[in-house]
Amino acid sequence: MEKQLKILITGATGKSGGAAIDELLQMGYQVRALVHSNDERSEKLTARGVEVFVGDLLNLDEISTAMQSIDTAYFCYPVLVPGVLQATAYFAQAAVENRLKGIVNMSQISAKREAKSNAAQDHWVGEQILNRTGIPVVHLRPTFFDDWFLYIREGIQHDNAIVLPFGEGRWAPVDSADLGRVVAKIATSIEEYAGQVLKLYGPEEFSVFEMSDVISRVLGRTVKYEPVTIEHFFEINSKRAASEHFVQHVTHVADDCINGIFAGTNGLIEMITQRKPTTLSGFFNQNKALFS
Repeated sequence: MEKQLKILITGATGKSGGAAIDELLQMGYQVRALVHSNDERSEKLTARGVEVFVGDLLNLDEISTAMQSIDTAYFCYPVLVPGVLQATAYFAQAAVENRLKGIVNMSQISAKREAKSNAAQDHWVGEQILNRTGIPVVHLRPTFFDDWFLYIREGIQHDNAIVLPFGEGRWAPVDSADLGRVVAKIATSIEEYAGQVLKLYGPEEFSVFEMSDVISRVLGRTVKYEPVTIEHFFEINSKRAASEHFVQHVTHVADDCINGIFAGTNGLIEMITQRKPTTLSGFFNQNKALFS
């Protein structure tokens, strides 16, 4: 594809969207960013030459307007917020109206017809909706992100503890910056990957017990994993408001993890980006100050 292509990035101020924009700009492509509001983050994008459009994925007219003159688009809807099916349907309709050449869709590794998680099942249904547009689509199904340790960093900071309901489940953490680079590469060469469902894993698979050993070595102190029940997990995190959607999703994703749905690894990220993906130790070295 020629570099005259213009790519729409949703979730543009998020981690994967931001990394995709970084890569696309470095590659010399035109980028339009869909953001919820003008703020310091969107102003920084504008200063870098990104065309910023303020809109809502749950508003058909706004998303269709954002797609005008766009060639390919990255669709990323937050997994822990309800509404992904409505947003996907609007995105699909807008893509047809604007005759897009390709869509890169952010799904999840547990997406399947029989998923117990409403969010995971909705992502699977969303994949089918996008497939029916007739537009070349690539579905990305990453495992858990290493960035998610940032959400529980207070426990690591103050108690030297990783408290999670994942038992002895295993996964290979994916770095969101690596995911963003995958998005950029695929969005600019959609024909090469069209129609594929790509499972994305980090370079090393661990149990959380093994992750705690890695984290301990990087931080220079002992950090222990304390597996808990899902009920206890939400009890100790009761200070943070959790929607029914969030609780239902995490409950069943925890079961999926324990039952091996998230296990495995492959070399797809390196193959697509031509760059070695970030390791768990690399992530904690980069963010050591945040866990001190």
